[in-house]
Amino acid sequence: MPVYHKLGKIPAKRHTQFEKPDGSGLYYEQLFGTIGFDGMASLMYHIHRPTQVMQILDSKDITPKIANAQQLMMRKLIGFNVEPKEDFLDSRVPLLVNKDCIIGLAAPQKSLREYFYKNADSDELLFIHKGSGTLRTQLGNIVFEYGDYLIIPRGMIYQIDFDTTDNRIFYVESHSPIYTPKRYRNYFGQLLEHSPYCERDYKLPSTLETHDEKGEFIIKIKKQNQLHSLVYQYHPFDVVGFDGYNYPWGFSIHNFEPITGRIHQPPPVHQTFQTDAFVVCSFCPRLFDYHPKAVPAPYNHSNIDSDEVIYYVDGDFMSRNDIAQGHITLHPGGIPHGPAPGAMERSIGKKEAHELAVMVDTFRPLQLTEEALQLDDGKYFHSWIE
Repeated sequence: MPVYHKLGKIPAKRHTQFEKPDGSGLYYEQLFGTIGFDGMASLMYHIHRPTQVMQILDSKDITPKIANAQQLMMRKLIGFNVEPKEDFLDSRVPLLVNKDCIIGLAAPQKSLREYFYKNADSDELLFIHKGSGTLRTQLGNIVFEYGDYLIIPRGMIYQIDFDTTDNRIFYVESHSPIYTPKRYRNYFGQLLEHSPYCERDYKLPSTLETHDEKGEFIIKIKKQNQLHSLVYQYHPFDVVGFDGYNYPWGFSIHNFEPITGRIHQPPPVHQTFQTDAFVVCSFCPRLFDYHPKAVPAPYNHSNIDSDEVIYYVDGDFMSRNDIAQGHITLHPGGIPHGPAPGAMERSIGKKEAHELAVMVDTFRPLQLTEEALQLDDGKYFHSWIE
């Protein structure tokens, strides 16, 4: 739920003639909107018609291969065992899926420059665990680094540059729009004073790239689990300006300000984003509870209505044993879970937490892919046995 933003050149009035300065004709207006004409939208202005498709090439089925569709087993996936690959899309490994989202990992080694990519099905959340670079889009560029969330709205054409070959990304593809939490917004959409971050923390697009190039430009478009390759006649980044609310944006997990209290606070205080089908939370370094009898470790709780996924980023994960960077835990709905044996006792008297993690709670059960089973340690569900 970003703020109104504009880059480049736009006419004084929308839906009016916008003449090119050399007198060669008009720029081409495009509404980039969501939820029909009811959701967030931006108006962009192209040098060329954005509809000029020269060829439709092959299509590739990329439907995740489900290995376990109905399961009630707590699992730990060793995420850094995902093999790095050069190509950005080839490196993406779907691990947990349902009708609302795909959760996965990627370890791309090369920048995405040979083609352009558009996800026509889903908003994308990319969490940068390792690496840095630049997200390059039709509506401007965003420089990113370790700890950044990148929100890419569905339908956005983009490429991505990496500064090194060692990159690790935790990603979520969402079939419903990704917003800031509703309870942190007033009726105008502004983030309220009790929000754990504010609009000042957003990473907004800058450095609008405008290319006036004719040629053959391949765009790979994901639609209904098919990856379609289309050839466009003009460079997709031919936008001279835009304004509105629908564009890619970023936020650093390091700018999330934890909410603490005298006793242990429930997971919703860590909420960072929301959709109709899941929430995303950020567990950050923070002071522990300050009641004289406080138990800083989380209490046992039942997952009745949601599956809980935690991606461990950095630090000391106080509530668990044998957890390291890049691990993913899955606590499925229907059974309770809580701190590992000894974690509650160890936490008493501790003054602060030094952990960094991303949590995704889905409201529908998640299915495991074949790739997820290959990363599963197979014994995590035993970790509560004393």
